[in-house]
Amino acid sequence: MRGEGVLLSWRPIPGLCDDESAEIYRWNRARRRKTIVSLGGASFFASVSLAPAGNNNSDDKIQETFPRAEQLIKHPLALLALFPKDLALFSAGAIAGALSKTLTAPLDRVKLLMQTHGLRASGSKGIGLLEAITLIHKEEGIKGYWKGNLPQVIRIIPYSAVQLFAYEIYKKILSNEDGDLSVIGRLIAGACAGMTSTFVTYPLDVLRLRLAVEPGCRTLSQVAFNMLREEGIASFYCGLGPSLIGIAPYIAVNFCIFDLMKKSLPEKYQKRPETSLATALVSATVATLMCYPLDTVRRQMQMKGSPFNSVFDALPGIVERDGFLGLYRGFVPNALKSLPSSRFVFEF
Repeated sequence: MRGEGVLLSWRPIPGLCDDESAEIYRWNRARRRKTIVSLGGASFFASVSLAPAGNNNSDDKIQETFPRAEQLIKHPLALLALFPKDLALFSAGAIAGALSKTLTAPLDRVKLLMQTHGLRASGSKGIGLLEAITLIHKEEGIKGYWKGNLPQVIRIIPYSAVQLFAYEIYKKILSNEDGDLSVIGRLIAGACAGMTSTFVTYPLDVLRLRLAVEPGCRTLSQVAFNMLREEGIASFYCGLGPSLIGIAPYIAVNFCIFDLMKKSLPEKYQKRPETSLATALVSATVATLMCYPLDTVRRQMQMKGSPFNSVFDALPGIVERDGFLGLYRGFVPNALKSLPSSRFVFEF
């Protein structure tokens, strides 16, 4: 490298730049400046590598470089640069989702226990937040807070994949002749995509609840085989109705409140990140508050031996047994679990 300098190469990452050319610079250490050897297309994303310039003074011959194995071992995240953008983003989202679900699993387990305790313990009233936390620790120890998390993590990848694929299909169906899609069209496409992904992955959601709240259930396979043998395949879709019903109003209320609140603020505050975060938290809170009773109905219909066959049976039945507040049992841990990750970006 002494006297010859080095080659600093920007190689476009597949999927992030249409131009396949690269920009090569020769760095002169003595003069501390760079000279362009080959000028290619501009890109905001690239894989950067350094290599000795060698003894070849011809600027027409560009030395190809690639990260060495030891470099990739030291910086494993650099492997993402070798994959197409969409695949890298999807993988990163799946990993982040799995970590998020795992970190908030204790709150989710507490919420499920609060929602279903009145039905599980016949003749018993619902339990509060502290009671649920204490009960889990007393009966199962620390590991009990993560009981039922595995099917929830497994569900992330197929749910996200189906949702993204279905959303693109619904957008094409609802677009006009010019390919444009209205705000209402995007809301409908989003709701339909959510319903489709919920339907496809719903059995994993039922398995997750059974594993989390029913005594004697130790493994995912045990729960699945017992349900199939004793209740039939229809048991994997108990409570699907309220799940599908709740998706469309949740998306609509969430978006409308978010949009109205943001537009009501002075223009200088509308594009600030803290404004987006605050409005997203408020809109998610209101939407969850309005749709939460349907979630309670869904959870109680998913239980083994549930007396409820439909939403119209479950709503008055829960109110009669637990009172109106029984529809909102578990709302506090649900809010603590969901609201920090409820920042949405709407692009229209």
